[in-house]
Amino acid sequence: MTTTTAATAAFSTRTLLLFSPFKTSCKFPKLPSSFSFFPIKTTTTTWCYYSSSSSASVRRSNVIEILQQRGLIESLTSPNLRDAVSSTTTPVKVYCGFDPTAQSLHLGNLLGLVVLSWFHRCGHTPVALIGGATARVGDPSGKSLERPDLDLDTLRRNTLGIHAIITNILSSNSDSDSVVLNNYDWWKEVKLLDFLKNVGRYARVGTMMAKESVKKRLESEQGMSYTEFTYQLLQGYDFLHLFQNEGVTVQIGGSDQWGNITAGTELIRKILQVDGAYGLTFPLLLKSDGTKFGKSEDGAIWLSASMLSPYKFYQYFFSVPDSDVVKFLKMLTFLELEEIGELESEMGKSGYVPNTAQQRLAEEVTRFVHGEEGLREAIKATKALRPGAETKLDWKTIEGIAEDVPSCSLEYDQVLNIPLVELSVNAGLFESKSAARRLLKQGGLYLNNSRVDGEDKRIEAEDIVDGKVVLLSAGKKNKVLVRIS
Repeated sequence: MTTTTAATAAFSTRTLLLFSPFKTSCKFPKLPSSFSFFPIKTTTTTWCYYSSSSSASVRRSNVIEILQQRGLIESLTSPNLRDAVSSTTTPVKVYCGFDPTAQSLHLGNLLGLVVLSWFHRCGHTPVALIGGATARVGDPSGKSLERPDLDLDTLRRNTLGIHAIITNILSSNSDSDSVVLNNYDWWKEVKLLDFLKNVGRYARVGTMMAKESVKKRLESEQGMSYTEFTYQLLQGYDFLHLFQNEGVTVQIGGSDQWGNITAGTELIRKILQVDGAYGLTFPLLLKSDGTKFGKSEDGAIWLSASMLSPYKFYQYFFSVPDSDVVKFLKMLTFLELEEIGELESEMGKSGYVPNTAQQRLAEEVTRFVHGEEGLREAIKATKALRPGAETKLDWKTIEGIAEDVPSCSLEYDQVLNIPLVELSVNAGLFESKSAARRLLKQGGLYLNNSRVDGEDKRIEAEDIVDGKVVLLSAGKKNKVLVRIS
């Protein structure tokens, strides 16, 4: 059974392969006569192919080789996946799942989006699956405790938030619309008895208990509920459904998802009695000291601008230590390996400007997640909030860092015409007026990033940015935001 879709750069129509347990052979689309291939050696030592019938290129790089070179492969369910993705005639469809357990994805989910994007850049079709159904159960992988129950309103809100993030990232980084599905759309029609009869009979309890995620929980004091125990079977059925109805042949996930992914490949092999389903896991994002990358003192590094400003997101990557920056440039950006190698080489030279590699990392990852506008906002805030910067502050720029700077609220008449030294003490920037005067004389007191030289400076109406805030700085790092209430 085939379904035609809109024309792509290389094909006038694209065949969507639908697999059935009763048919194990499929017809592949014929290439148009105008389509010719010629190899071009890329800087990542893989081969790319281009269509001569269109100005848009359709690349068939071996994405597995690319991912391996960049440290993005932990395990493959079969070495045959290398051949499957290098086909010059048939792109694969690959999916990654995201359970809506929060309103936003976080940095731990970013690798999944990066790997999906690499598949797309190599001419394949990425599919993001939101676990509207599986989130009601909770994935035990990597968890020491059972996830708390989420009410339906929270699930819907989380699903909308994550859908928007995935669509924004995948669509803005490709020339085609992203495919985002929700597994609740098919799970809501599944009946328990039918599931046990048609799927459960093929699941071996011994195999399920041997999964690493299950063994760890069974050995813990808390143990594992039957609900969590069935999660791997639910995720396995998702793969079966997508394989059979959407032509998805590859599932990707973090290394902690290996058991869930292989549960899917086994169900496909046993129920449909066909091969051709593959799994790929990527390593967890770890720092050189072995700790998980993606947490700050304030908690998770969210991908939603409403939960973490692009400025703070940018600053997180800008502060990555030298020992980790090259690794993260390879894993989290799409820069050529040669360029990353040059940056690494420069880091060892005497004339290297500190944080040059970190700045490039911050720029690339912020652009991928928040787009060009978000990157501009982050860079503008970074420059503007540097004491002595010539960039004029506005309310939007200050709002971008408001959560990261201590603040206080004062009435308008408590600010206007008040001596700067007095306001600095009232706002909590200094403990005493003498301390404020001392730093002012040393050239370290700033009003809205402009250095103040005179002790008699009073706050004027034009000093209150957009009539809403005043930013006071003691040196480069200590700041206080005065909100006008």
